[in-house]
Amino acid sequence: MELAGSRALVTGATGGIGATIARRLHGCGATVLLSGRQSEALERLAAELGERAEVLVADLADRAEVAALPGRAGRVDVLVANAALPASGHLLDFEPGQIDRALDINLRAPIMLARDLAPAMVERGHGHVVLISSLAGKSSSAGSSLYSASKFGLRGFAQGLHEDLRDAGVGVTTIFPGFVRDAGMFHDSGAKLPRFVGMATVDAVADAVVKGVERGKLEIDVAPLGLRLGTAIAGLAPAATLALQRRLGSHEMSAAIARGQVDKR
Repeated sequence: MELAGSRALVTGATGGIGATIARRLHGCGATVLLSGRQSEALERLAAELGERAEVLVADLADRAEVAALPGRAGRVDVLVANAALPASGHLLDFEPGQIDRALDINLRAPIMLARDLAPAMVERGHGHVVLISSLAGKSSSAGSSLYSASKFGLRGFAQGLHEDLRDAGVGVTTIFPGFVRDAGMFHDSGAKLPRFVGMATVDAVADAVVKGVERGKLEIDVAPLGLRLGTAIAGLAPAATLALQRRLGSHEMSAAIARGQVDKR
C-alpha cells in the first residue's frame, strides 16, 4: 500500500528505533501518531517533524490505556507495534510482576492493538500491521527465554493474522532485527559483542518497515548475512546451535547484556 496520505501509529516512538521509523514514515508522506510513555520526548519529536505529527502518550503495560489508544488515535491505516521491553536475563531472576509486564508490552499490546484497529482497515479495504520482533523470535539463546517467548509469539500471531486478513486487503509484516549498533535495547545496555558478530543499523530497520508496507512482505530479517544464516541453521538444529553458542561465550555475553538492562524490567 502507499504510505503517502496514510495515518501510521508508531508505538515506542520515544526510543531510537521507534523515532527513526516515525521519521522515515513521515518522510514517505504519512501522518505519524507518536505513542510512548515519555511525553516530553514525544513532543520534541513531533516538533522536529512539524506538520503531520501527533502525540499520544500511553503506557502499554496498562491494559486500560491499551484499550483506549485506538479510539484516541482515530483513523489508523498502518500500525507499527515497535514498543518492547528487553526482558533479558535468567528467568529465575524475574519476579512474576516483571514477567507480566514484559508479556503485556511485548506481546499482548500488539495483539490487542491489531485486534482493535484491523476491523476499520478491513472495512476500508486497505491497511497494514507491522510487528517489530527480533532474530530472538526465531532462535533463542542463554538469558533470552522470556524475551524470546514474546518475540516467537509475535511471529506466530503475524503468520496467522496474515492469513485471516489477506483477502480483505490488509497486510501483515514482521520485522526481525538482529543486534542494532546505533540505537535500541542492545545499544543501550552498553554490552560489547565479539568482533565476528555483525550488526545492523537503525536506518536499516526503518527501511524494512517501509519495504514491508509498500511491497506487502510477510517477514523481513534485518541483520548481516552471517547472523541470518546462523538463525536459519538454529531453526534446523537448535541443540547443536546452542552448544556452539556456549563454546563461543553466549552465557557470558548474555549476562553482560542483562546487567545493562536490569533497570528496564
